[in-house]
Amino acid sequence: MRVIRIDRDEFVAKVQANRDNHRAVFEAALEGYRDRWIQELERRLRDVRRGREINQYIGLPEPEDHTDDYDRILMMARMQIDNVIELTEDEFGMYVMDQWSWKPHFASTTSRYVRGRS
Repeated sequence: MRVIRIDRDEFVAKVQANRDNHRAVFEAALEGYRDRWIQELERRLRDVRRGREINQYIGLPEPEDHTDDYDRILMMARMQIDNVIELTEDEFGMYVMDQWSWKPHFASTTSRYVRGRS
């Protein structure tokens, strides 16, 4: 099956749920990211005050927010005149199954700050 026709309202509901989950994971990861920065800066400040050698590089990957990707497809679906939306297999994977090309990197980054929610 290469193309599927699905109900617009059902599609919007599913993409909205995926978006809301993505946003919640991102916000939790961002909070964890900021906490890690504070911990690292405080640790380095203690080291500076003690005269220890300081590594000036802090390698904390910043969580990425892809909420706009969801918002774009939601706007398109809501503006769709027909009550049926046609999706290719790849589009179905991204929008309905939440299998975006950026998803593995997003999961890898957020898992550093939030356990089990990517």
